[in-house]
Amino acid sequence: MADVQTERAFQKQGATFLGRKRLFSSKKHGFKVSKTKKKDTVRYWRDIGLGYKTPSEAIKGHYIDKKCPFTSDVSIRGRILKGIVHSNKMKGTIIVRRHYLHYIPKYNRFEKRHTNIAAHCSPAFRVKEGDYVTIGQCRKLAKTVSFNVIKHDPQPPSGQQKKFVLF
Repeated sequence: MADVQTERAFQKQGATFLGRKRLFSSKKHGFKVSKTKKKDTVRYWRDIGLGYKTPSEAIKGHYIDKKCPFTSDVSIRGRILKGIVHSNKMKGTIIVRRHYLHYIPKYNRFEKRHTNIAAHCSPAFRVKEGDYVTIGQCRKLAKTVSFNVIKHDPQPPSGQQKKFVLF
């Protein structure tokens, strides 16, 4: 637990009570009690539904993130989008680039366009630039962040990085 407490305020999951000794279990969410040398720790995790699995890092890990859909009360509802990670320079937030085609009726042609979407990235995922991610809409997490990473696919082979990919 020493690596969890990196902030000035005490970090704990909102759904857990640190004095609890019992193990609760359910199909949708669960509490996991792990025994360490010093004390028992309780971890809350849940299944977000929609056919997406909870990552093993969210169940077995020690991170605390109040904006993570797997270990907090943030629900995924609304749009589900796919895109390519354009930037991961912010702490806990990534920029996802989505390509699309826009129709121009005058010329009866399509033009290529893109949009950048800011999404919160849970510590359960190790995301690099160029990786494919699936993001789900949630409540506003910050001024520009309304999406959360729910699935991560590794980077494609090196010859296909600059292609225009339509999702």
